[in-house]
Amino acid sequence: MDIERDDTVLVKREFLAVLLAGFGNDDHGDEPCPKALLPVANKPMIDYTLTWLEQAGIKDVLLICPSVHRAAIYHHIHSGASVSLRIDLQTYDESQDTSVGTCTLLRHFSSRIQEDFVLVPCDFIPPPSLPLSVLLNKFRADAISDGSIATTCWFADHKPEKGAFPEEWGPHPQPSPIVWDDASGTLLHIDTPDDQDRNSEEIELRMALLSRYPRTKLSTNFQDSHVYVCRRQVLDALHEKRHFDSFREEFLPWLLKVQYQRTRRRKYARCLIPITNTASQGLALKHSTLSKETSASNDSFGTLLPKDPSISMPPSPTDGDDDYGSTNSFRVGVVIHRASAGFAIRVNTIPNFLEINRRELTGVTYNLPTEPKDRSLIDQKAQISSDTIIGHSTQVSERTTIKKSIIGRHCVIGKMAKIVGWEKLDVSDWTAAPHSDEDEDEDDGEDEDEDDDDEDEDEDDDDEDESDCR
Repeated sequence: MDIERDDTVLVKREFLAVLLAGFGNDDHGDEPCPKALLPVANKPMIDYTLTWLEQAGIKDVLLICPSVHRAAIYHHIHSGASVSLRIDLQTYDESQDTSVGTCTLLRHFSSRIQEDFVLVPCDFIPPPSLPLSVLLNKFRADAISDGSIATTCWFADHKPEKGAFPEEWGPHPQPSPIVWDDASGTLLHIDTPDDQDRNSEEIELRMALLSRYPRTKLSTNFQDSHVYVCRRQVLDALHEKRHFDSFREEFLPWLLKVQYQRTRRRKYARCLIPITNTASQGLALKHSTLSKETSASNDSFGTLLPKDPSISMPPSPTDGDDDYGSTNSFRVGVVIHRASAGFAIRVNTIPNFLEINRRELTGVTYNLPTEPKDRSLIDQKAQISSDTIIGHSTQVSERTTIKKSIIGRHCVIGKMAKIVGWEKLDVSDWTAAPHSDEDEDEDDGEDEDEDDDDEDEDEDDDDEDESDCR
């Protein structure tokens, strides 16, 4: 008998990652551009997400993209990217004019999701200080302690400096107000678009909720990462609400109300309660980085729970209100990532796309191609700063100066060119008639005056608007 055989037994899959790679807001001619393949510091955006999943120990990914993007994304994921991941690429029919919501996609592909899942977008780029394991461990602990059904993540909103981007790109999207209990890490309320249309100045909260969570937090300075760790049973509830299309704007606000509204709790408890809460504890603890072997041998719950589980169990607003499912809180947990803990961003606007590229230049170690063939294309007399990245097969001619810029692959930079990125961005109409140099000088002078005025305005701190509801 092989005494080491037990160590080689495959561990049952705990989570499936559901990765959504939809359309971007740009296109190349007649062919729509896959947003997931847009380069961030010369690295396709989707690679950041795949690496994030790998580092958390997730092995299986259900990647969903529009049919028109299948060839490009298939080629990328089979060209050496994320070799350790098992990626199931599925497509759906969608155009840039007719979008398909996340709820619709989850219902359509629900037969492929047979376990707890992590819903992730292709455009969320977290800092190293926010590993996915933080969300997974929060979900594991809450699910075991009191039957929590989901965990969300919100990060500090980054407000660009005024005048940093052309007005033609539109205003910076304002975060929606959220209410949460900091002590237990419970998300309590999100305004829906209908709520904001009815009353954009006030937030309506039930007294029963506030009596249970008297020290709730309210803030308008956090963005939704659109990363959700969910019980498989959440899909069953989603099938009950077939008219929902948006997960963030419709389904999640509805799901939050189940945890404290008695009528909804009684109606949907049966589809939200897990088949069993104890069978998966060992599996969750095996994966959880919070669990230690030494403590697990003395306590079947490891370090996830104290000796008395009721101590860490957050109060349920419906304790004692119903007979069915009273041991399950149906809570939605929340991880709040503040700006001081590291810069996080969703690359869902052009300013955000430029901002993450600019920040990725910080701390760059190898900014030039390493292959001798590629290095030979860069003239030795070219001046390239350390905060610049040059892509493969790019030619840089003599006496060229490049600073604070990202140059892609297969580019040709001519002699004596000067490229300095991130100083000023202009939107020009290539079809418009050329104007004189005098007009350009006048415009530059006006812009300089505007920039001087903007420097006097400081950016608000991310916690300035955060307040206690008591």
